[in-house]
Amino acid sequence: MELQTQFESLKHTFEKTLKTTVDLAGLEALRVEFLGRKGKLATLMALLKDLSEEERRMVGTVANETKQAMEQAFDSALAAMKNENISSHAWFDVSEPIFPKESFGHIHPVTQIQQELEDLFTSMGFMVADGPELESDYYNFTALNIPPTHPARDMQDTFYIKGHPDQVMRTQTSPVQVRAMRKYRAPIRMIVPGRCFRNEATDARHEHTFYQLEGLVVDKDIHIGHMKGVLEEVAKHLYDGEANVRLLPKFYPFVEPGVRGEITCFLCRGTGCRVCKQSGWLEVLGAGMVHPSVLREGNVDPEQYQGFAFGFGLSRLAMLKYGVDDSRLMQSGDMKFLTQF
Repeated sequence: MELQTQFESLKHTFEKTLKTTVDLAGLEALRVEFLGRKGKLATLMALLKDLSEEERRMVGTVANETKQAMEQAFDSALAAMKNENISSHAWFDVSEPIFPKESFGHIHPVTQIQQELEDLFTSMGFMVADGPELESDYYNFTALNIPPTHPARDMQDTFYIKGHPDQVMRTQTSPVQVRAMRKYRAPIRMIVPGRCFRNEATDARHEHTFYQLEGLVVDKDIHIGHMKGVLEEVAKHLYDGEANVRLLPKFYPFVEPGVRGEITCFLCRGTGCRVCKQSGWLEVLGAGMVHPSVLREGNVDPEQYQGFAFGFGLSRLAMLKYGVDDSRLMQSGDMKFLTQF
């Protein structure tokens, strides 16, 4: 029985090769070679159809025994190798605290505000865009009408990358304005949520790392009334109409005219406290009509298109909504604080 001898020889070869296989990749290659659909065992099995009924009965018994033996040997080798890998490479920190099974995480309050605003703006036809946190000096300053000698750079002291003076951690989400205008052209309606960085002295209202949500609308016949309507809609959406909004003139190099947007202080309800510096108001956004120079940097003709831009401080919006009196708590990682939301 030549075919019977071939089955026995194949089993012997398989077991010999299996003993010299040292890793999972080699084991998989061995399986494909011997036990795969087009492997050596399948090739021999296909020859059974050419035998007589009596020969097929005798050789078939040997074939099935060979197949079972090879598969069992393979499975044993695979299990042993996996156990060996786990025991030799896995590392367990026995000091790691075990949280109760019923303890579940939840969304950070700043992220909750971000998602609420994304839902609101997308319902108004805005797209959600993104941009790099490590930004070029050009997009972070120059393209936004802030040339190297402009004093406004002192207002946004940032972190430069050592050895790369033209690379900065972005001070605002505004650089995405020019990037988006160049990519999508006008008309455009977008928001840009993201993380920003400034060399700030931290206090109850300031952090060196914070979150903004930028907004930009560029189209024909856009005026400041459109901007005011959008900002009031945001306040109404977040605070159920309880917060008042006021717009005061403020200089921003990339808009003209520019305004700062303030909402009634949540803590003192407008009477004055340390958080609002006794003013009764909290500044939560900057806005204005997009400067023609910025439109030109975005390859948009300011004679044909106008636009407005705004930027919210997401941490401050969260403070207002949830009654938090210190912005530093937002990034403290304190579970006692975070589990309240």
